[in-house]
Amino acid sequence: MKNSILFSLGFMFFLQVSAQNKRYVSSMEKNLKMMDTCKSAPSYQQTANGFERIANAEKKEWLPSYYVSLCNVFMATTMKGDKIDEYCDIAEKYANKADSLSPNNSEVYALRALIYSSRISVNPMLRGAKFGGMSGEMSSKAKELDPNNPRPYLLQAQGMYYTPPQFGGGKDKALPLLEETVKKYEAFHPASTIHPDWGKERAKMLLEECKKK
Repeated sequence: MKNSILFSLGFMFFLQVSAQNKRYVSSMEKNLKMMDTCKSAPSYQQTANGFERIANAEKKEWLPSYYVSLCNVFMATTMKGDKIDEYCDIAEKYANKADSLSPNNSEVYALRALIYSSRISVNPMLRGAKFGGMSGEMSSKAKELDPNNPRPYLLQAQGMYYTPPQFGGGKDKALPLLEETVKKYEAFHPASTIHPDWGKERAKMLLEECKKK
């Protein structure tokens, strides 16, 4: 009798946890679909707010904080001047939170690389060397943690693409890196429907630009 009661309680707990997990995944998928359609800072802000609500409810999950950070980086790319740093600061805050929940995560290191590279655009001449180097370090660490993750390859190739030829960059140097990046994307399969899977179209677009004469 006692074993029967324990089994029933255990099964009820399992059903409750399973239902909570389904709600979490469903909410994440809904917000990811919204993020895919974002084209402006307000739309990214709305999506970031949605991920933040999930992060507050699911305090042990790293992905909601990761996506709050990613949305803020994407918002930073629509800004100019000090506003870029403002959104990158928010992005870094949530990247730190994701890192605390999932240490030594290749995706989080790639995210940090993206944040640092975004800060360059405030003043490329003054910031290029500093933040370009920091971004490269984060990308290298991301590759070390997961050689199959295509995002750090994209970020390094993108950095080379936008580095002027007189400083060792340009399309010719970026071309082989982007070819490798696209191959990485073709072979990549995210761990689930809510794990990071962004950047493939960007890689293809940059590769096509490099092939133009």
